[in-house]
Amino acid sequence: MTEAAPDTAVNIDPHLGSRHKTIRGWVFWPAAAIALAFIAFALFFPAAAEATFDTVQTAIVSTFNWYYVLIAAFFVVFALTMGFSRFGNIKLGQDDDEPEFSTMSWFSLLFAAGMGIGLVFYGVSEPLSHFISPRPGVTGTPAELAQQAMSQTFLHWGVHAWSIYVVLGLALAYAFHRRKRPRTIRWALEPILGARLVQGGWGNAVDVAALVGTLFGVATSLGLGVLQISAGLDFLGVVSPNIVSQAIIIGVITGLVLFSLLSGVGKGMKWLSNINLVLAGVLMLFLLFVGPTEFLLRDVVQSIGNYIQSFVGLSFTVSAYAGDEGVAWQGAWTAFYWGWWISWAPFVGIFIARISRGRTVREFVVGVILVPTLVGILWFTVLGGTAIYGELTGTASYTGADGSVDVSTALFQMLEGVPGSVVLIVGFLILIAVFFVTSADSGALVMSMIATGGEEEPKNWVRVFFALATAVIAFALLIAGGLQALQTAAISIALPFSIVLLAICGATVVAFRREMRAYDKAERAQLRDAIGEHYGLEVEEPNQRGIFAIPVRWAQRRPTKVVSTPREAPPSADA
Repeated sequence: MTEAAPDTAVNIDPHLGSRHKTIRGWVFWPAAAIALAFIAFALFFPAAAEATFDTVQTAIVSTFNWYYVLIAAFFVVFALTMGFSRFGNIKLGQDDDEPEFSTMSWFSLLFAAGMGIGLVFYGVSEPLSHFISPRPGVTGTPAELAQQAMSQTFLHWGVHAWSIYVVLGLALAYAFHRRKRPRTIRWALEPILGARLVQGGWGNAVDVAALVGTLFGVATSLGLGVLQISAGLDFLGVVSPNIVSQAIIIGVITGLVLFSLLSGVGKGMKWLSNINLVLAGVLMLFLLFVGPTEFLLRDVVQSIGNYIQSFVGLSFTVSAYAGDEGVAWQGAWTAFYWGWWISWAPFVGIFIARISRGRTVREFVVGVILVPTLVGILWFTVLGGTAIYGELTGTASYTGADGSVDVSTALFQMLEGVPGSVVLIVGFLILIAVFFVTSADSGALVMSMIATGGEEEPKNWVRVFFALATAVIAFALLIAGGLQALQTAAISIALPFSIVLLAICGATVVAFRREMRAYDKAERAQLRDAIGEHYGLEVEEPNQRGIFAIPVRWAQRRPTKVVSTPREAPPSADA
């Protein structure tokens, strides 16, 4: 690739149009006002808030379920096209840039920032729920239902989720590292809006949407973490799960978050992310070897095959013929997940873009999609497969009195039947807490970068504000409806931001086509210079001979008739 230089003719001022030099006022204050209004509504009118969330979730899912499913499938196609077309050779940085993080550290950062708490919260409960209460219209033998449960889980946590992150992360990595633009979402749209509109009101609106989406997306994850930590402590007999204990859990872990974020991304985040990867790996491998090992190893191979086989069909499933039951199921699962991943896209996208300098588009797409998907498949097979094996063999039962699975306690119920259960439960509680800190840490940093116009090191008070705001929103969501409120927040926020993501897809294609056009022109110019010395021999001379001319080697072999001319007589001496 040719060296990409930043467009120095553009006045890139992160605080353009704002009277504040610490924050970008037209981004920070609208987002803060939305957050504070929501907190006040949920805390002071919890019953009304719960009823509102229920109505909003039902309305959005019944009206836009098809839309969420369609755009999620489109994002998969888009991401793979970017990675495996000729665009895949574009470097996310200058031509001599080397990757900032080692491959292992890069993977651990992707893994911890991308999924976090949800892997633990749903690791057992989701496959088990799909097995015991399958999607409306799905029937079969227990073995068939088990396979369907694993494929459905992989759909929610696999290629689709990470393709959504690729859409924004790829555009931002190109803007940040190759175009040298500030670290905000707005610059992903520069190829179609232009620098003037990006720095004006349109750019502010995009950043506000991204900031609010990140705030509620991270708060949803933290709320899930609090629910499971509370359930785990109750399972150990330490404390009962109530709003007071949940408030204490949020307060304690938020204190750890503040300590982590102030230590910086290079020290705090990398250190905690590596701990996450090691601890999660140790716990998963322990369960693999003390559980039904042979069954789980066969299950992971077969489940991957079934996932690939049913990938297209599941990608477009909207439960169209299942009526209200199908709408409720989609809202609790697929629509919730697509909304959750979209609301997380600004946070994860800007974070993975920041750590991906020096990699090509193809490396980025393959790394971001393939590796976390395979790790997620192994994770869900070990945890969820162990629980399903207990149900199939009759050695365990996770069904409550109402015939459903308690998503908060399913993990601990499964661990109870494993040797060393107490140690494992404590280990998983620590894992959840570390995921909590990691997600909130990186989320606060990313939100601060957006609110300050792309500052590399935002002021501490801005980071503290967003860490506290995220914690309070998580608490408010728990008061106003618990898990359903968390799901409604994710689905609602994703609807407007999905339009931004679609625009970013178009902007990325425009930018990459311009990049390749410039590369092709430079390559042709370089080729003309290199071919110059050979042009006469290989092009000019054959053109002059024509195709019917006698080849040179034949002409050299033909005898040449010598015509003699009389010599002049030497001048006479008399002359």
